[in-house]
Amino acid sequence: MFQFNRNYFILTILLFLLEIVIALFVHDNFIRPYFGDFLVVMLLYCFLKSFLNVSVWVAASFVLLFSFAIETAQYFNMVEKLGLEHYKIAKVVLGNSFAWMDLLAYVLGILAVISIEKFTQKQENKKT
Repeated sequence: MFQFNRNYFILTILLFLLEIVIALFVHDNFIRPYFGDFLVVMLLYCFLKSFLNVSVWVAASFVLLFSFAIETAQYFNMVEKLGLEHYKIAKVVLGNSFAWMDLLAYVLGILAVISIEKFTQKQENKKT
């Protein structure tokens, strides 16, 4: 089950750097709020697959459920309820506002991951 995968780890780093660039330099009404959420599930998926040898469906399902749980925590203002509102890192990681569109961005991001994985697996099967 535990197995380091260099390719997923490299993708994790690249996606993380892209998320940082978006957070620091993009201040719009689409890329930062929606595309950032679209990418964050890809980041989490790649991070998970960097260390765990689980199926695409298991990893994608876990990441989607985790993302929905974080969004639900935002709906219930968990950052404030936990007394973490003065910690910027808590507000960045957990977020501070619920949005239905974020859930859609997560689903679209996971669908993109699954599609990319299926395409990649087809390409690998053609080589053998």
